[in-house]
Amino acid sequence: MIAQLKGYINHFLFSKRIPDTPSEAAYDLWAAEYDNQPDNLMLALDEQIFAILLDTIDIKNKTVADMGCGTGRQWPKILSKQPASLTGYDVSGGMLDALKRKYPQAHTVKLEGDLVPQLEANEIDVIVSTLTVAHIDNIDDVVEAWVKALKPNASVIITDFHPEALAMGGKRTFSVQNKKVSIRNNVHPVNMLIMKLATYGFEVTALEERLVDETVKHYYEKKNALSVYEKFKGRPIIYGMCLTRTDDSTQQFTLN
Repeated sequence: MIAQLKGYINHFLFSKRIPDTPSEAAYDLWAAEYDNQPDNLMLALDEQIFAILLDTIDIKNKTVADMGCGTGRQWPKILSKQPASLTGYDVSGGMLDALKRKYPQAHTVKLEGDLVPQLEANEIDVIVSTLTVAHIDNIDDVVEAWVKALKPNASVIITDFHPEALAMGGKRTFSVQNKKVSIRNNVHPVNMLIMKLATYGFEVTALEERLVDETVKHYYEKKNALSVYEKFKGRPIIYGMCLTRTDDSTQQFTLN
């Protein structure tokens, strides 16, 4: 606990020394190459975790909203489950353009900042949000907007860079024209998100995380980043959870 607290303090005191790019501008720059990343550890782990979580709920004939849809990485999995509709929301016009090239008939909405004013009450069965939550500044307002839009027996699937890794100085970075870009993130502890959704009747029905360990070491070796591997070895790098608003969900989960 002390080590985690020190990590959080270091994040807030020192992370601003490295210039970060707001997510909209960053992902506009990244959009053209985003789908061409065979050695991206976070994308690989996210694919694993999201597939597991999606299999825990039934989305057939359901209304699904993908918050932070990007280029539609998860859409093949979602569409294979035969939802009634799927809408992608993102702040990056570049990412939405890339999605539309793959799915010309897709329904997408470009968000302005964190706001989701297009959502109406009780219109969505399932919200999925992958590798996005830490980019959200006003998390309370966004969670409230999501919950208001969700139907009574709804589910939420969230995956993201683990806040412990972010608190230790972890960054989401990419290179464009030989220049490294670091994307701005917030540290939203997992238990905090769980408690926020619990106030609206949601309970965790599935929880996943992956650690930096020997199984992923080759990703760091390929990028000559073994020093980064050693720094984060044994630490969680990504998490995912499914929360559902029902009366019979009784399992309890804890994750810092």
